[in-house]
Amino acid sequence: MQKGFREFLANAKRIVIKVGATNLTDEQSKLDVTKIKNLVKDIMGAHEGKKEIILVTSAAIGAGISRLNLSYRPKEMPLLQAAAAVGQAILMNVYESYFGNYNQPIAQILLTYEDFRNEERHKNFGNTIDILLKWGVIPIVNENDTVAIEEIKIGDNDLLSALVTTSVKADLLLILSDVDGLYTGDPRVDKEAKLIKTVEKFTPQIENLEEMHTKIQAAKTVGEKGAYCVIANGNERRVVSRVLSGEEIGTVFLTKKSS
Repeated sequence: MQKGFREFLANAKRIVIKVGATNLTDEQSKLDVTKIKNLVKDIMGAHEGKKEIILVTSAAIGAGISRLNLSYRPKEMPLLQAAAAVGQAILMNVYESYFGNYNQPIAQILLTYEDFRNEERHKNFGNTIDILLKWGVIPIVNENDTVAIEEIKIGDNDLLSALVTTSVKADLLLILSDVDGLYTGDPRVDKEAKLIKTVEKFTPQIENLEEMHTKIQAAKTVGEKGAYCVIANGNERRVVSRVLSGEEIGTVFLTKKSS
């Protein structure tokens, strides 16, 4: 690992945390409030340490599935958008409840790709984030699934988190997943797959790891802008605090400037 990286993690001030649906839902894709409670507790440990935290969250659809008591996850886009419409308010209410236990204000921001493509909207987004962080608020960001069409759809929260990271000039993107980091293969099917602890360059071998393609592209995007990226297992106990304390956990992607 790059010399001094652990010290950087401890000193990083502005951090984007992306949490995937599998870290917030159960095996039936329904919202798991215990997982959210534990995540909030972990984030608050970092926030109380004077970190500026921006949370990019998934699971609006999962919250909708829970509320509607569906026995399956819909596949058709209109059904997914409708489930997201139901679930978005529920998801934010759950976050509000658990962050409220710490008297921590939060804000909801729903985005489409147009908010990054349009210069004025992009500027407004950045200004809003700066003010919220100045006020001590934790912004919670998600894609506006209920209105996004193909032309303005970001499509994946890994990409969304990368766009947010570069837009707000964050120091670090922490991507929480359901695996321990980047492997040489898919560890769920390949018992010989090994954890890659540090990525210094984006070689063809790295970029061709299809099972984590969007996360690799997110890491590459932020790295080109000078931000670090860590992919770690969101199901690990106190994973946010451990990463931000410099513990050697997950996969670290060095920036273009450092590699």
